[in-house]
Amino acid sequence: MDTSFSSRDFRNALGCFATGIAVMTTCDSDGRLVGITVNSFASVSLDPPLVSFCLDRNALSLDSFLGSPHFGVNVLSEEQEPLSAAFARSSAGDKFVGVPYEIGATGCPLLPDSLSHLECVREAAHLAGDHLIVIGRVVRLAQRAEGRPLLYFRGRYAKLGEVPG
Repeated sequence: MDTSFSSRDFRNALGCFATGIAVMTTCDSDGRLVGITVNSFASVSLDPPLVSFCLDRNALSLDSFLGSPHFGVNVLSEEQEPLSAAFARSSAGDKFVGVPYEIGATGCPLLPDSLSHLECVREAAHLAGDHLIVIGRVVRLAQRAEGRPLLYFRGRYAKLGEVPG
């Protein structure tokens, strides 16, 4: 089926849906810490507790997430915009240099001051177009009592109550 719109049009239309931002983390088989910023994180099921995120099939971290049985979810607060930008870089370098973190029970790095942390066991990974949908079972979690989420809307960071120009 032919579409009557460009990939840019599609991306712009999807950008009208405000999303939260999370940094997904894992530890690869060599013990290297890996992290990537996503805005395609979602709850899947309450019973059992399942979540999902989408990972570009060309992402440098793809093999690390597929090779590890665990991953962490760090739901970012609006104060953590610099962390979002740092983990959004596509580079083979160590994104954790100068970034405070704790190692969770699953061995995944967790970012302090995030609104919540979820530690997950990878349950499945499904090919979907140019992305991979990763599904995990939440085995541990923690959350802050207060704080506001970092949002993404129309291709830019946003805050609750603001409409970006």
